[in-house]
Amino acid sequence: MTSPFRESYLNALTSGAHVLLLLVAFQIGNRNVWLGVLGAVALISFFAWRGNFRRHRLIGDTPTSRVASAAQGYVELQGTAEYAPGSQPRSKLTALPCIWYRYVVERKGSDDKWERMDAGASGDTFLLRDESGDCVIDPDGAEIHTRHRDRWTRGDYRYTEWVLLPGDPLYAIGDFSTLNTATAPLSQSRDVGALLAEWKQDRPRLLERFDLNLDGEIDLREWSLARAEARRQVLRQHDQIRQLTSAIHIMRAPKDGRLYLVANLDPDKLSRRHRIWGLVHLSIILAASTGMAYFWSGAVI
Repeated sequence: MTSPFRESYLNALTSGAHVLLLLVAFQIGNRNVWLGVLGAVALISFFAWRGNFRRHRLIGDTPTSRVASAAQGYVELQGTAEYAPGSQPRSKLTALPCIWYRYVVERKGSDDKWERMDAGASGDTFLLRDESGDCVIDPDGAEIHTRHRDRWTRGDYRYTEWVLLPGDPLYAIGDFSTLNTATAPLSQSRDVGALLAEWKQDRPRLLERFDLNLDGEIDLREWSLARAEARRQVLRQHDQIRQLTSAIHIMRAPKDGRLYLVANLDPDKLSRRHRIWGLVHLSIILAASTGMAYFWSGAVI
């Protein structure tokens, strides 16, 4: 499963990498080292800028669709988080009823640094519900952002837990598809065979229903009648299935690698956050390029 805060961590990590690289350059103080470090800083920020700009445009420019009328493919939805039918997971550390959770358990080492001992996230599907219907959200591969985080320490251990709660406002952008059960292929031959096999297990009942000549056996004619009755039952069951629900909407990670994001945060704020980070990295690129030009010209510190 994708880290729920991948992009937030990425921005923090790139900033930390910049600091470390610049410290190395200051310590060595060599012109060629400065050129290499500034080039690396510019390259790191270029990829970070591209990632943030891409997310800013996707979140800001993709129109919000309604579940019932959304086109097949890459869409944006907004609604309310709800449990999937028959599912009510509880968070790993606090047993809090939720629709999704992630947790990390760390232990303080001898050098006072936290070492990760355990981590995980729920894989249960949940629903995004708007006024037009429900969409099943598959969390596998999703970048999940939530405002609900709890952290506490107990002895040498630190526990952190993130959750999405039922009733939260929910934003999702990803690959949307509709499974239309009204036209879905149901295997009549497979289901008829399974039903007949079930009937064979209860031989007294089978004889009672289809042994017309009472000879204690099912002959070819009687077996044909049994198959016809099984076929009628299967067709009736298939009709009932199609009438119970005509469509199941589901959102998954896009196969082409595009952003798959689920959050209980305001999408406008998410878009602005990526825009600001993009501008920060663009400024770093310009500053690093200016520094490279300075050292390339032969100037010294």
